[in-house]
Amino acid sequence: MKITRREALPVFAATGITAAGALSGMPVIGSSKAFAEDLSTLMDAGPLGERIVGDVNAPVTIIEYASMTCPHCRAFHKDVYPIIKEKYLDTGKAKLFFRGFPFDPSAAAATMLAECSGDKYFNMIDILYEKQATWARGNVVQELFKIAKLAGFTQESFNACLKNQELLDNVLSIQKKAAEDYGVNSTPTFFINGTKYPGNMPAKEMGDIIDSLV
Repeated sequence: MKITRREALPVFAATGITAAGALSGMPVIGSSKAFAEDLSTLMDAGPLGERIVGDVNAPVTIIEYASMTCPHCRAFHKDVYPIIKEKYLDTGKAKLFFRGFPFDPSAAAATMLAECSGDKYFNMIDILYEKQATWARGNVVQELFKIAKLAGFTQESFNACLKNQELLDNVLSIQKKAAEDYGVNSTPTFFINGTKYPGNMPAKEMGDIIDSLV
């Protein structure tokens, strides 16, 4: 689905970031463009580095591409992730790389705020998913600011984050690479030791895959 300039404006207008910048890197999901699915660079850190949960030396690597406005991503984070974290990430069997794949300007803004929160990154992810139904609809900027304040943002630091064109470009470059090189066209999409699994999955199914690789 292509995001229009009109749809982008409500999210970024209040902070001064350009709608053109917000849209320029977003691939048209579901288009006829061919996906290379060249996984040779899948483990390369992008321009923002990696956000990792678990032991970096764990034998199983889970890469998750997620959009903060995606209800299926929220369902995974709420219902499946806690089980996987307790059984596999906290025990050294697997590690999870969390990568943003924003489908729309609202998700892009939320991803930027998580990045700007520093060591509170995963705390921000938690609360953004918890309150997704509140901030992803209606007055996005106002509701995102309420959440950002819980992570210590001021109005000035909140605006500065969403005005950071370089950060936005980096967020969108990660998304573009995933779409064009790895064939990601839905969220969540997981790569478990290099094998792609599109869509949410039950904890037992993901657990069985991890167990087969340990």
